Amino acid sequence: MAMHMFQTLIDILKKNPKKIVFTEGTDPRILEASARLLAGTWLTPVLVGNPDAVHAAAEEAGFNIRGAIILDPETYPRMDEMVSTMVELRKGKMSPEECRAALSKANYFGTMLVKLGEADALLGGATYSTADTVRPALQLIKTKPGHSIVGSCFILVREGVGGNTVLAMGDCAINIKPTEDELVEIAIGTAECAKIFGIDPQVAFLSYSTKGSGKGEDVDKMREAAKKAKAARPDLAIEGELQFDAAVSPKVAETKCHGLPVAGHANTFIFPDINAGNIGYKIAQRLGSFDAYGPILLGLNAPINDLSRGCNAQEVYSMAIITAALA
Repeated sequence: MAMHMFQTLIDILKKNPKKIVFTEGTDPRILEASARLLAGTWLTPVLVGNPDAVHAAAEEAGFNIRGAIILDPETYPRMDEMVSTMVELRKGKMSPEECRAALSKANYFGTMLVKLGEADALLGGATYSTADTVRPALQLIKTKPGHSIVGSCFILVREGVGGNTVLAMGDCAINIKPTEDELVEIAIGTAECAKIFGIDPQVAFLSYSTKGSGKGEDVDKMREAAKKAKAARPDLAIEGELQFDAAVSPKVAETKCHGLPVAGHANTFIFPDINAGNIGYKIAQRLGSFDAYGPILLGLNAPINDLSRGCNAQEVYSMAIITAALA
């Protein structure tokens, strides 16, 4: 990760140290990242798992995890309190027995640790799907007031001679075909997230059309969503609908949509659907030599993030710092 951006996040944590739950406490990648985090004093790993199994895995892999908190659902002293809290949160949708069974699983147990204030953030999914991270978060942590969905964004960083290029892209991972109103939420969440990474968000709602050059319901959706986002947040620089070239190239913007301040200078991109978003960020990553960090989940009451199952220890370490800094 770009050192400057990274240092900014660590400085945030140094002022206000946090605890982060890792739901896969015996995974060697998690243990390696935890050992690195424990070398600092600003982020304490909370590892979910049987303490003997966690210590054995750490020893076998050669990582020192002294100072980590290890919590086991089977012996957790506040489990009864957890069960009754979950019954209340599920409002009759799950019986106490069903809640207890769910909380014996690391993803639900870890999420409830955040809900009860035992930790500030959670990072999971090194061995299970995004849905298994998002579902407990939606059921227990819930969305922030004014948010109807969980969205996501990626932060893309490319180091260069004159400094870093840092971009934000949403939603590339969660919402398959967002509506106009959902796109507004995604855009505002992505812009707010971008600020944490030092981006002054210049938000472009992307399309195959620039300001009416193309026709179709997908074009209308992006134009209307951009209009609604501007009305909801007049303090943010937002434009749409724009083609990607008009969003990033001042020369193209001059020709296609002269006089729009965001056009040609966009750094925060809102995609019409998950197809475009997922393809778009991966093109930037693979052909544009950007490092991609995410998906960073947006709109939850506490920072909970998902790892890719192909992640390495460096990505776990980076995502842990990003997730905790969002707290």
